[in-house]
Amino acid sequence: MRWALATIMMILGIAFVMNYSGATQTLGLALARRSLIKTLRQPEQLLDVTLQPVMFVVLFVYLLGGAIAGNTTLYLQFLLPAIMVQQVMFAGMATGTNLNSDIHKGVFDRLRSLPIGRSAPLVGSVLGDLIRYVVAITVLLVFGAVLGFKFTAGFLPILAACLLTILFAFSVSWLFVFIGMLVREPGAVQGLAFLILFPFTFGTSMIAPAVTLPGWLQTWVEINPVAHVMDMARGLMLTGTTTGGALVWTLATSAGFLAVFAPLAVRAYMRRT
Repeated sequence: MRWALATIMMILGIAFVMNYSGATQTLGLALARRSLIKTLRQPEQLLDVTLQPVMFVVLFVYLLGGAIAGNTTLYLQFLLPAIMVQQVMFAGMATGTNLNSDIHKGVFDRLRSLPIGRSAPLVGSVLGDLIRYVVAITVLLVFGAVLGFKFTAGFLPILAACLLTILFAFSVSWLFVFIGMLVREPGAVQGLAFLILFPFTFGTSMIAPAVTLPGWLQTWVEINPVAHVMDMARGLMLTGTTTGGALVWTLATSAGFLAVFAPLAVRAYMRRT
């Protein structure tokens, strides 16, 4: 457990050290604080990460729980960790949409006139949106507890599952930032993001065990990185352990998304601004 958390911090540290100077990192954190204050003063921006998790849990548990698991209590135990991964990834999608919208409104043009690193506003916006992941997970876990989810694994494994999920979603959010820098309209960013997210989040064992799926879909689940993140979250939250394969997939794909899409997003941002 400790080495897994240490690996998370190492990946994040290496990513920022490799891509940004010290001055840019400091300014990025300052602008992240600005983004956080803006979100707290406009709480309606968090409606998607507060109401959407509740809606998904209610719909899936009470529509499918009896048919798949025999009762809603057992199905809630199976579903909630996977829904957590899905909802945090959906929260990351908003990063690219909001950045595209800010560019249209001229926000980055005003920031560019200041004597700061050009990539600092981008880094600050991405870091500031981490609050969305925390809110989504908190709402989901609290609502799950109200419905009867049993936190049998203990505090540390559940915390590890949350942190690893946030790491993965943060890494994937750079893909959405990259898309946000390429397309013209915020609506197009959201449309493309959903086209990517739906097969990756629903083409998993989130709703039903993989063994019940058709053979071709089981093959997709085996290579789908999101499915492995969901397996990691289930293992840690329900039993306090997880398979080495799921943990390695989570860390490796997080590092891969960061290494590929963070530089591409920054480069696209530089060209566009």
